[in-house]
Parts: sequence; C-alpha cells; structure tokens
Amino acid sequence: MNWTSTLFEVIDMRSFSNLWFWIALAVVWSSVSHWVLGVPYDMITRARKKGGEAQQDLEDLVRINVNRLLYIGRVSGLVLLGFMTFLLTSLGLMAFWYDVEFAQAIFFLALPLSIVGALSLSTARRIEAEEPRGEALHKRLMRHRVITQFIGMISIFVTAMYGMYQNLLVSPGF
Repeated sequence: MNWTSTLFEVIDMRSFSNLWFWIALAVVWSSVSHWVLGVPYDMITRARKKGGEAQQDLEDLVRINVNRLLYIGRVSGLVLLGFMTFLLTSLGLMAFWYDVEFAQAIFFLALPLSIVGALSLSTARRIEAEEPRGEALHKRLMRHRVITQFIGMISIFVTAMYGMYQNLLVSPGF
C-alpha cells in the first residue's frame, strides 16, 4: 500500500460527508466572529463594562490593528485583490465546472471569508476616518461582529444545504 492511498483513506476527499470538514467550518466561523478586527470579543465586553484601563487597552489594540489592516491594504491591496480573485475563480471553476467536491468545500469557506475580509477593511477605514472613542467604538465593533455573524450564519446554512444535496446525490438509490 502506498502513502497516497493511505493518506486519502485517512483524509476523505468527499468533504461534505466528512466530520472534520464540519468541525473545521464551525471552528472557522467561531474564531472569525470572536476576533473583531483582531480584537477578542471578551476585551470589548470588558471595556464596555469596566471602562478605564480596559477601555484604553481596547482603543490601543483597535488602533494598532486598524493601522495594520490599512497598511496592508494600501501597500499590497491590489496584488492581494488580484490573487484572491484568481484563487476564488480557480476554486469556483474546479468546484462547479469540473465538479471537484473538495474544491466546493473550500469555495464555501473562502468566498464568505473574503467578504468578511472586505468588511473588515471597510470597517477599519471608517474607524480611521471617524476615530470613535468609548461607546461609539463599541457600537462600531459590535455592528461589525453582528454582520460577520450574519454572514457566517448564511454561509453555514448554504454550505449545509449544498452538502446535504451532495450527500444525497452520491448516495445509492438516489
């Protein structure tokens, strides 16, 4: 038995019937909704409740992450946009033109995450322009988190529906 057949037996490339795919999907969206512009959600709630030093720490961390995101966007934004467009187009072609289930699974992860990335960049630009403090900053971060959770909820629903369709399609008797 060679190592490739062993690897493909351990890692089932039929992603929608694989428990590891669904665990990874849950972990990805849980992590994405927990980290709001690189700031952990518990830090936002602590700053909202306690204020003072916790609020200052939140504002400093938001400023650092906003500056980092905007720097990356300004320096290499077009290159990253071109690369992401190429990657998503390639995944889409492999997934739906050539009917590769593994590419479909990755596409259902990558497309909504790219939307969240664009939303993060937009929120970072707004924070830089408005320079909100205190409650206005909390409101902006919470709005970003709620929109991210909504995108995740829609993404998980669409992925689950498509995954069930794929599993029924390859099942014997259907």
